[in-house]
Amino acid sequence: MSDSSTQLDLKLWLDLSLIDRQNQLKRQFIEVFEEVGNSISDLELKNFFPESKGKKISKGNDLLGSPYFVLDLVRNFNPETGMNIRLLNWFGYGIYMTIFLGNSIPTFNNDLLQLGYELGLTQKPWDYPEMILEKKTTTSPQEIENRNGLFQTWIKKLPSPPYKEQLESELISEIKKILLLRSKIE
Repeated sequence: MSDSSTQLDLKLWLDLSLIDRQNQLKRQFIEVFEEVGNSISDLELKNFFPESKGKKISKGNDLLGSPYFVLDLVRNFNPETGMNIRLLNWFGYGIYMTIFLGNSIPTFNNDLLQLGYELGLTQKPWDYPEMILEKKTTTSPQEIENRNGLFQTWIKKLPSPPYKEQLESELISEIKKILLLRSKIE
């Protein structure tokens, strides 16, 4: 008799309908991110952060075993002077917006807190498993104050409406809220 821990799940492996559904969903999310990215002009990004390097969609297949997509806006990852706005779609976990601020960028903590963001308390700016799964985030003014002079990654889980147009609208709206904070960082 075969041990169940070594038995291959061939039924799952051969289930093309499951694979097709996942691939269709991936394509739909890429289309959403493309629409969202195209709705934000390079000029808007340059007005927000003059050293902006534009927009880019990236895909990965294994963030703790799940596929993910990111849409990066601004794309300046310098730990001292950089800034980035990122949409993260992590399959099985949700859609998140993150704001990365290099350690010399003036912060706008109160504005981000009012918009529902939490400050990541991780050692690496993109440690999403720690921020999301281990809840290594804070809204405590004291803990936020203790992070002054260090990079900051702010994170917020976004709603995921079931229709592409609604999702695009939600994501664009959230990005525009951040872009409106431009005057706070000058």
